[in-house]
Amino acid sequence: MIPIRFAHFARKRAIRATVSIAALALLGACNAVVLQPSGDVAAQQRDLLVASTLLMLLIIIPVMVATVIVAWRYRESNKEATYLPDWDHSTGLELLIWSAPLLIIICIGAITWLGSHTLDPYRPLDRIDAGRAVDPRVKPLEVDVVAMDWKWLFFYPEYGVATVNQLALPLDRPVEFKITATSMMNSFYIPALAGQIYAMPGMETRLNAVLNKPGTFDGFSANYSGAGFAGMNFKTLGLDDAGFDRWVAGVRGSGLKLTDANYLELEKPSENVKPIAFSGFAPGLYGRILNRCTHPGEACIADVMMQDMAKGAKVPVNDTNAAPGRTPEGALFKSPQEKGTGPFQTQPTAPNAPGNAEPGSQKNRGAS
Repeated sequence: MIPIRFAHFARKRAIRATVSIAALALLGACNAVVLQPSGDVAAQQRDLLVASTLLMLLIIIPVMVATVIVAWRYRESNKEATYLPDWDHSTGLELLIWSAPLLIIICIGAITWLGSHTLDPYRPLDRIDAGRAVDPRVKPLEVDVVAMDWKWLFFYPEYGVATVNQLALPLDRPVEFKITATSMMNSFYIPALAGQIYAMPGMETRLNAVLNKPGTFDGFSANYSGAGFAGMNFKTLGLDDAGFDRWVAGVRGSGLKLTDANYLELEKPSENVKPIAFSGFAPGLYGRILNRCTHPGEACIADVMMQDMAKGAKVPVNDTNAAPGRTPEGALFKSPQEKGTGPFQTQPTAPNAPGNAEPGSQKNRGAS
């Protein structure tokens, strides 16, 4: 029987043991998808992450071990430890302390630079996986992605279909994502496929990736975007060629068209939206979403830019013979001859103030 004075210690131990077991059970159920990806791009990013971590551990582990050794060796009870109160410098130790981290930083910088260029999301893929190159005869699958409030819209221009909150990809075929948004910035992220790419209204970002393993993978927004952010998730289906063709046929058989009117309803904010399949969509709809002209009477960004460019050549900065009627250039862009000089606009307050007799005096800095 446990004495009363020790009972609370026993209860605390039992609670700690229960919490530890629960934590281990939860961790055991986790799927470390970032470290076990299903796409070649994500796998290369994983390798870059692991290599960088191992390189950093080359300095972290020795420092931690040295800390324990020094603390033990020079503890107060160790009378045999060497006592050097006047020691303050060692060239060899300084070289070791500074050269090791410097070499590690150089190595991490090199692999990061190479990885950043090799895994540039805008760069077309040159391989399917570590052992297979991309067949130049295979056309990448184009998927146009639109981040909405709070759902994802996917266009398949090659097949003429669209979906909401469901993405299907054929295995071992390069995919080119074109990504934009309707109202606010989001982040398109499928951890099993590749890194996150931002989606911004009026702009288009791109991502080239490939899926190598079949399965169902999570996709979501990695950038907070408002009240419905928590439910802005979708499933990514990795299908073989036959399975992907069946999926496309199923979407085409839905009978629901994404017309301009339907899109305006879909564009309204909504949360926790179930997957929707559209057997077709209005021509040029993705382009109008990108150019922010889906509503009647709105001017497309691309058209406005073309009109601005067609107005004629810009008046040269320092053209003193500029045509009348043109908007004058700002003072920062004018030559000294154009600017000229002029009198003070505000008169000095006193009759004999320095401004009357000393126009160049520092006391006149307050005058305009």
